[in-house]
Amino acid sequence: MNRNNIEALIVRYLNKETSAEENQLVEKWLADNGNADPDWQKLDRTHKDKWLSDVLVEIKETIEQNEPPVVPIASPKYLWYKLAGAAAVLIIGFSLYLNWPLLQTQILSDRLASISIPDNQKKQIILADGTTVWLNSGAELKYPKVFNADSREVYLSGEAYFDVQRDESKPFLIHTGDVVTRVLGTAFNIKEDKEKHTLEVTVTRGKVSVADDGKIVGVLTANQQVSLDLLSRKAEEKTVDTRSVIAWQDNEMLFDDVRFADAAKQLEQQFHVKITFENEKLKDCRFSGTALKGEQLDHVLDVISGFNNSTWKMKPGNHIVISGEGCN
Repeated sequence: MNRNNIEALIVRYLNKETSAEENQLVEKWLADNGNADPDWQKLDRTHKDKWLSDVLVEIKETIEQNEPPVVPIASPKYLWYKLAGAAAVLIIGFSLYLNWPLLQTQILSDRLASISIPDNQKKQIILADGTTVWLNSGAELKYPKVFNADSREVYLSGEAYFDVQRDESKPFLIHTGDVVTRVLGTAFNIKEDKEKHTLEVTVTRGKVSVADDGKIVGVLTANQQVSLDLLSRKAEEKTVDTRSVIAWQDNEMLFDDVRFADAAKQLEQQFHVKITFENEKLKDCRFSGTALKGEQLDHVLDVISGFNNSTWKMKPGNHIVISGEGCN
């Protein structure tokens, strides 16, 4: 938060235009830094507003120019309030400037529920507005138990599929790091891959807007996907078969022109095994095929190996080794 934002926050506070969270933030610093004298504790909101308003001009100049405020001569008691107010607001202003991210995190943590999914598990939850969320293995979701009057905001790490209840008066926002996905009512999948440093948003129904640090990188409709490189911040938009993207939700595997190595990762997650390749060339072999619910691992491996001119064998510790000459 820059200094102009701090000034704007104080002005909005005085005008009673701040949100509940912003009120909590300002009041916390008023209480922590404005209590140089016991009389401060006796001031109500009206009197706090009065001296905040009185010193705002001086404080604005001080914050911008780093110069002492000019305080007009007044009665000793009123002069003390002015000086105490100036000092308190200076402390508030600079403290907000330095500690705003931490304070936002603390406030969010206090008002959000959190759910983390253990490895090899999945979970479905229903939010207060009726939105259904399927969380994949390793995902974490932070969400309010009750949404406020203006918007519906949640915070995601990992992969999840959302079926959002439509409410045009309250947009639904999913924060994944600096990326914000905004919808009114739709169904879509978000996948954050921390190893590959990528984020994918795939729409199965409706329309979704995706912004990276405030910049729109894609407006998607059904069967469209935007993939964002979190290191270079480059985005790529394409048309996909959404069935393959959300197959994890229903324990169904759909392989559509995929690399053998990527299919192996899906099998590892689905069947809780480890898969390695004796020949690195096999990893880049591509194939298509579907493995429906209830298929056994050995049958799936037989079919996939047949596609890719390879064989497999099981070793101790649920370790599967793929062998063959490769497709090239």
